Amino acid sequence: MNFDYSDKVKSMQTRLLAFMEEHIYPNEDRFHREIAENRAKGNAWIPTAIVEELKPKAREAGLWNLFLPHSKRAPEGLSNLEYAPLCEIMGRVPFGAEVFNCSAPDTGNMETLERYASEEVKDTWLEPLLRGEIRSAFLMTEPEVASSDATNVQLRIERDGDEYVLNGRKWWSSGAGDPRCGVYIVMGKTDPEAARHSQQSMIVVPSNTKGIEVLRPLTVFGYDDAPHGHMEVKLTNVRVPASNMLLGEGRGFEIAQGRLGPGRIHHCMRSIGAAERALELMCKRLNERVAFGKPISAQSVWHERIADARIKIEQTRLLTLKAAYMMDTVGNKVAKSEIAMIKVIAPNIACEIIDMAIQAHGAAGVSGDFPLAYSYANQRTLRLADGPDEVHRVAVAKLELAKHAVLSRDVEMPVTRGS
Repeated sequence: MNFDYSDKVKSMQTRLLAFMEEHIYPNEDRFHREIAENRAKGNAWIPTAIVEELKPKAREAGLWNLFLPHSKRAPEGLSNLEYAPLCEIMGRVPFGAEVFNCSAPDTGNMETLERYASEEVKDTWLEPLLRGEIRSAFLMTEPEVASSDATNVQLRIERDGDEYVLNGRKWWSSGAGDPRCGVYIVMGKTDPEAARHSQQSMIVVPSNTKGIEVLRPLTVFGYDDAPHGHMEVKLTNVRVPASNMLLGEGRGFEIAQGRLGPGRIHHCMRSIGAAERALELMCKRLNERVAFGKPISAQSVWHERIADARIKIEQTRLLTLKAAYMMDTVGNKVAKSEIAMIKVIAPNIACEIIDMAIQAHGAAGVSGDFPLAYSYANQRTLRLADGPDEVHRVAVAKLELAKHAVLSRDVEMPVTRGS
C-alpha cells in the first residue's frame, strides 16, 4: 500500500488549505452569529448567507463534489484514497464540508442515487443535488425500535397500483429541517413475511409530498444544529410513484450497506480533521497562557497529553487510509472490517483529544467563544450515527473469530468433566 499523496492531491490540499484560511476560519463567528440572529427573529431555520456566498467560490476553485467517484455526472469526483486528506481538512470546521457540496447526508444520498436510482430519478434529484441547488435527508432511524439493527424498521411501504403508500414515524432525520431540503430517501418495510434481510426497501420521496409532517427538531447536547437540524418526521398515507423505488422491493438492507460504507469513512476523515484542529488550538492555548510563573505548556502533564494526541491521530489516519485504499481496490464488502474499525476509533479519538483541548482552555473551552464544545457534541454523536460503537465492535469480532473457525474445528479438543 502506498499512501503517498499524488501531485494532483497535494495541489488540491494546498488550494483547499488556502481556501480554509481565507474564507472558512475567518467566517466561523459570522456563521454562528447569523444563526443566532435568525433565531432571535423567530426562525433559526434559514440558510446562512455566508455558506451560500462561499459555495460559488468553492466551485470556481475546483473544490466541488470531490467525494463522488466513478460518476459521469460528477467528473471531478476523486477516489476514496484521494479524497481522504481533503475531507479531513474540510472536517476541521463543522460547516466546512457544506461549502464544497461534500456534507452529510447529501453525500451519502447522492452516492445512493448514483448507484441505485433510475435515470429519470437521477435527472430529477441527483442533478440539483450535485449543483448544490437543494439539500436532502435520509430517513432510517425510528423512535419505537432499536435502530442499531436496521432490520427493525417498522415504517410500512405498501404497493397500491402505480404508487407506494408510506406510513410511519422517523427521527434523527438529519437535514429535514433545512428549507432547502427537497428530497428524502426513506427506508421502510415492504414485506414483513420475507426473509429477515429482504423485508426492507428504500424509496425516494419529495419532501413536499402530502402527508409529511416535520414534528420537531431534536437537540444534541442542547444544540439544534439549525438550519440543518435532526428532525422527527411523521408520514401518513404518503403516496409516491412506484418508479421511485430504489433497485426493487426487498433491496433496502443491501442498499443501506452500500450507502453506509462511504458515509462512515467520510465521517471518520472529518473526525481526524476535528482532532487535528483541537490539537492545534490546544497547543496554541498552552503556549499563550501562564500559570504559577511559567507557560502552561511547560507542565509535563501536557507533554504527555500532546504526545498521546499526536500518536493517536497518526494511528487513526493510517487505518483510515488503509480502509480507503481497500474500498478503492477490493470494494466495500472486503473492507468491511476496516470500515467498522475506523468508525469506532475515529470519533472516540476525536472526543478524547477535543476533551483535552477543552481542559487546556479552562472554562473558555466549554463556552461558545471557541469551537471546541460544539465540535465535541458533533463527535460524540458520531459514536451513535451510522451504527453505534457496539455494533461495529461486534462486526469486527465476528470477522476475527471467523478467521479461526476452520482451524478450531480441525483441532481435537480435550474432553473435560462436565462436558
